[in-house]
Amino acid sequence: MDQDRIAIVGGGNIGGAIAEGLVESGHCQPEHLKVTRRRVERLQHLAARGIDVGDDNRGAVRGADIVLLAVDPVHARPVLEELAPVLEAGRHVLVSCVTGFSLAELAAAVGAQLPILRAMPNTAVTIRQAVTCVCTENADETALGRVEGLFAALGRVVFIREELMAAATVLGACGVAFALRFLRAASQGGIEIGFDAETAQLVTAQTVLGAASLLLARDEHPEREIDRVTTPQGCTIAGLNEMEHQGFSSALIKGITTSFAKVGRLADIG
Repeated sequence: MDQDRIAIVGGGNIGGAIAEGLVESGHCQPEHLKVTRRRVERLQHLAARGIDVGDDNRGAVRGADIVLLAVDPVHARPVLEELAPVLEAGRHVLVSCVTGFSLAELAAAVGAQLPILRAMPNTAVTIRQAVTCVCTENADETALGRVEGLFAALGRVVFIREELMAAATVLGACGVAFALRFLRAASQGGIEIGFDAETAQLVTAQTVLGAASLLLARDEHPEREIDRVTTPQGCTIAGLNEMEHQGFSSALIKGITTSFAKVGRLADIG
């Protein structure tokens, strides 16, 4: 089967990261990938990899099979209206990574009867360790397989119902920032107890990577792994209890629900 030609319309943080990840994984040859952005000078790091970059959205779509829309929500509708005349049923597959823009809105904006999917990856696509949540209402098995293969090259893929896409945005995309804020705080704690900054960050990051890998490998509840390192009257339980006294879990849950409410307001504005 010939390799899909992919157009990424919107080469910002997530669009650029997807492009880098696709090339790095070998899923897409640079010459089969085009990335557009109004400020093309900000795509020179992609051009250096041999990726075709530019600001001609319609031209990029004309030469593509899969179109990834990765623009800010406020720009989604005008960009889709710009692309609508060159999107072809029976040829193009449209994948939107735009927060708060529904499948129904996407279909209404482009008009054409083509497979339409929503995808919510995170910035770990660059190193092929992302989780991408995908939903659709009209894509057939062939289109689903092509899109799943694309994002599987960048990490793990989870198919969900559309009503969970806002939650996927918070837990998967915003979640990178939440995890990194924990890492920063843990590293600062490491410095306070004696490590230099570089070593504290290394030990903390590798520890969190190992903890997450244990869950994925064993498919167990986090508490099972916590129990394995928590001994009676030990230092682990003392630290855990102090964190809970200070509201660690409740603060994290509140942050997630606050972000979720914000996503809902963004959707209403869009």
